[in-house]
Amino acid sequence: MKALQFTSPGAMAVNEIAIPKIADDEVLLASRSVGICHSDIELLEGRYIIPFEYPVIPGHEWSAEVIEIGKKVNKFKVGDRVVGECVIGQEHFGFSISGAMAEFFIAKQDWLHKLPDNVSYTQGALVEPFSCGYYATVRADNMDASDTVMVFGAGPIGLGVIAASSAKGARVIVAEPSEARAKIALGLGAEVIVDPTKADFLAQVNEVTKGAGASVVIDASGKPAAMASTLEVAGFRARLVIIGISVGGEAPAKLGLIQSKELQVRGIIGSPGVWPETIRFIARTGVDLSSIVTSSFDLADADKAYQAVYNDKSQIKVHVTNKAS
Repeated sequence: MKALQFTSPGAMAVNEIAIPKIADDEVLLASRSVGICHSDIELLEGRYIIPFEYPVIPGHEWSAEVIEIGKKVNKFKVGDRVVGECVIGQEHFGFSISGAMAEFFIAKQDWLHKLPDNVSYTQGALVEPFSCGYYATVRADNMDASDTVMVFGAGPIGLGVIAASSAKGARVIVAEPSEARAKIALGLGAEVIVDPTKADFLAQVNEVTKGAGASVVIDASGKPAAMASTLEVAGFRARLVIIGISVGGEAPAKLGLIQSKELQVRGIIGSPGVWPETIRFIARTGVDLSSIVTSSFDLADADKAYQAVYNDKSQIKVHVTNKAS
């Protein structure tokens, strides 16, 4: 079978390797759509956050079809369409455990969730990043249609936050300088776009919120300056959620606003425990993030897909597909 392997820092190739054999408690899956994440680039460059060994097959944002089940598997059958979680205890699927960027791969049934009939394989491969954005809205306690939500960043996670917030009925304002990403944000439910690089950024936010500020502020940009700005655009008793990652980043911040505005500030990582809820939410609301997939490559050209991520900064989400024969 074909599989993309990271073989050493900065080196990768699509290789022919043996189809893996399943144990009694495992499932053999045929990949259908696999997304590329910034953390995959960190893995390729040899600087992922937990230990791993080369060669490794990446791919933690995926959808697949069940091809074979082990004797002890009782939750799935051949032909089921599934997605799977990527944080398994201390292991990370697609990082410390080889992932889905292959024609076939194996997983334990407890990692898997069935895809609803109205959710495509492309949408399925977006469940992982969307679950992070959805989780941010969950952690912004009781977000609903009464809220004005300010989202910093319209990358894959930020766009998920925008779609989830809009589907919950909230008014969504987005801080994003890219016109292309702003256009997609509007298509996913944003009502107002403001450019955080402009000198009058705070004045614009003040105008569109009529001086009240946002009741929920979510940073998905991972930029220290944006994290600092969340305090300034927040209204009185606003709920702030930081999901963007900036390890060691620094920026001046008006910390006194946390007290004077009685702000609730919360940092989160990933999407622990909310995958079933996320999938139900997608199926029920019809949220469709397919518009964030800006390029798609066949599995045989998976290395070219990574090169596109490296070389073309206009890409938002690149997918690698493996069509059923």
